[in-house]
Amino acid sequence: MDLGLEGTVAIVTGAGRGIGLAVTRTLVAEGARVLAASRSITPDLAALAEAGGVTAIAADLTDPSVADELVARAGDLGPVGILVNNVGGVRPRTGGFAAVSDDEWMGTFQLDALTAIRMTRAALPVMRDARRGSVVTVASVNARLPDPAVIDYSAAKAALVNFSKSLSKEVGADGIRVNTVSPGPVATDLWLGDGGVAATVSAAAGAERAQIVAGAEASMVTGRFTKPEEVAALVVFLASDLVAGNITGADFVIDGGLTAEL
Repeated sequence: MDLGLEGTVAIVTGAGRGIGLAVTRTLVAEGARVLAASRSITPDLAALAEAGGVTAIAADLTDPSVADELVARAGDLGPVGILVNNVGGVRPRTGGFAAVSDDEWMGTFQLDALTAIRMTRAALPVMRDARRGSVVTVASVNARLPDPAVIDYSAAKAALVNFSKSLSKEVGADGIRVNTVSPGPVATDLWLGDGGVAATVSAAAGAERAQIVAGAEASMVTGRFTKPEEVAALVVFLASDLVAGNITGADFVIDGGLTAEL
């Protein structure tokens, strides 16, 4: 399906692996020109850049100055029309709420909320000048399914969804759409890799990692994790004015039926 993104300039953060890498691939396949930012340039991202259509930039989004720098670098490709805020991370809090320090709370909000807020602030002037733009932010199902095991992450992602909804009401008249995508467990290193959620929880519980993964799969009516490519397809759909031109202020859950609310 042609999403009308040929030649559109997009910024994707957290593009080195997982969902961000899948979003970058999907945007390139749709003809977009992508500035892909990642803390480090992974081999997969480097390969995309070598193939063309991607400018890969090593950047630490927790540095407040980086957002403006990335938008300026993207300007070399043309006016930014799409921003995909994907940077984020989660650390299960196996010691409970009382064990989460102020520094850990601040670190979580810095990574999981402020990076997206800063990037959005930096990109908005360009989008306002063009009278069009789409901001799609990857939140989490934990924004509406609070979990004490990820209490700080849940709170940060809920803040991000609320921020996006609020901002959509301000910038809609400027032709800018703001939406969020909230995945459940996704088959990426964040969940399945060494040091990921499954590994951390299994170590704390004295259980096999496979048991934790199986329990997560059983909690979804589809019986499986979402694929990063499936999240990417939803993100890029929302980025397209052609097929999602009047969708704004919405949060799209993609969780295999994990949440039961209407």
